[in-house]
Amino acid sequence: MGKNNIKYRAQGTRNGIEILIVGAVGLAFIMAFNLLRSGEISILEIFLVSVCLVAIFVGFLKTQEPFYSLVLDEATLVYNHKYGSWRLPHANFHHSGIPKVKDSFEYIELNAVGVKVNDIDEFLADIAPRIAGKLLIEQRYLFMQAVQKHCKNGNCPSEWLIEDTQYKSQKGICYNGLIAMFANRAKFLQLLTGYDLLLPASVLDRDVWDFSANLNKWKHQPSQFIASQVRD
Repeated sequence: MGKNNIKYRAQGTRNGIEILIVGAVGLAFIMAFNLLRSGEISILEIFLVSVCLVAIFVGFLKTQEPFYSLVLDEATLVYNHKYGSWRLPHANFHHSGIPKVKDSFEYIELNAVGVKVNDIDEFLADIAPRIAGKLLIEQRYLFMQAVQKHCKNGNCPSEWLIEDTQYKSQKGICYNGLIAMFANRAKFLQLLTGYDLLLPASVLDRDVWDFSANLNKWKHQPSQFIASQVRD
């Protein structure tokens, strides 16, 4: 990766350690307080213990996420996930935008940034099955939003709803297993929205429109864009 890069930290992963510490300190205080006094624990104390346990759990989950969800340099866009990462070279990035699906007489935007790639086979050759499988699960709700809006009459093609473990690309390359399932999802997503990949709003540090605009600036002038952002 180049010397200069831009690192994006998802809003949802911030303050994990702080939340965990607050929850742990609160739980310790309540337990110590009850040990030092006589009588049964009150309903309020039970509620506070529950709140502290939830805070500890949420804080722990946040600390398990990558510190930076996205890294952008002159040559590559990298998406980091706790189960791995995928890389998209600048040359394979076509454009980005906000995926839209038609709902009666208007278009509904998905809460994500869509990415159109030039060569899906190049992308599939680089992504690991583990992260492909996790993204299939985590992003299914976005895909189903597109499917449901498109199939209001109930006449959905069955292949849209079944994760096929076999896939043959337009180049004639055959895939199987999780990579084939991911490739089929990308194909149907492209058919429904025009984009092959999704970056959910939850992994971004700003709104989807702003981030999409940044990616398109990077596409047209990668060196200038990176330099301007690093300088700022």
